[in-house]
Amino acid sequence: MTEFRNLSTLIQLALLEDLSATDSLPTPVIRGDITAWATLDREQILHGVLIAKQHGVIAGLPVMAEVFRQVDERISFTPIAKDGDIVENRQVLAEVDGPGISILVAERTALNFIGRLSGIASMTRQFMNALVGTQTVMLDTRKTLPGFRELDKYAVRMGGGRNHRMALYDQAMIKDNHIAAVGSITLAVERVRAENGVDVPIILEVTHLDQLREALPLGVTRILLDNMNLETLRECVNLRNILHPEIPLEASGNVRLDTVRPIAETGVEYISSGALTHSPKVFDMSLEIE
Repeated sequence: MTEFRNLSTLIQLALLEDLSATDSLPTPVIRGDITAWATLDREQILHGVLIAKQHGVIAGLPVMAEVFRQVDERISFTPIAKDGDIVENRQVLAEVDGPGISILVAERTALNFIGRLSGIASMTRQFMNALVGTQTVMLDTRKTLPGFRELDKYAVRMGGGRNHRMALYDQAMIKDNHIAAVGSITLAVERVRAENGVDVPIILEVTHLDQLREALPLGVTRILLDNMNLETLRECVNLRNILHPEIPLEASGNVRLDTVRPIAETGVEYISSGALTHSPKVFDMSLEIE
């Protein structure tokens, strides 16, 4: 799980929410779960199965394994499915074996992680299904849960989508506030290139046709058409096709499952939606002790 820089810290914070200040992890003895400590024998071994309770896409099984490992390295977590799989209601996704108290301590934290990530992956797959037959690429945004950026964007990929910029440092994105502060689109682009070099990737946001006319000759990486209706999107695509057909267009704003395909059919190459990561419904699953 080395690709997720914050994962170990996130798991530790989540576990500490459930445990007392005297607990340390990993440890063979966890007293913070007063219910498990009272009801289970100290060395009791349990076997459980992770079961999906709906149709959807799974993401986060390796994260779940890491939660169990951080609680108690004696726990064995064996995936049966893999991230990115489409699963059905009542399908067994993984098995877990080990000290019962430790499994019950880790259970809710592990389910919280995989439930969120699978919810994002499942929502992304719904958007991808709506785009079948088009050439439009579905992108996420930076509207992620704080601290979860890498995990949330990983889940989007597991659902079949692609990632927009990861953070503020990997691409320049000139938005309305930058333009308002500088005074013009052209000057904003010139300043970004002067500071970062002419090869820096630039995504430029425009809100109307006149801005698009100014933006097209600047040779940016992509132009984002923000909060435009379908008629205006089509006009923008037609103008781009005439003046600079090499510049890809991205539509954003008011993107929902019922609007994403009509937006794609205007001819834009990309659609971005914050809903993929800021409004997922948690995937319903449970860990059942057998």
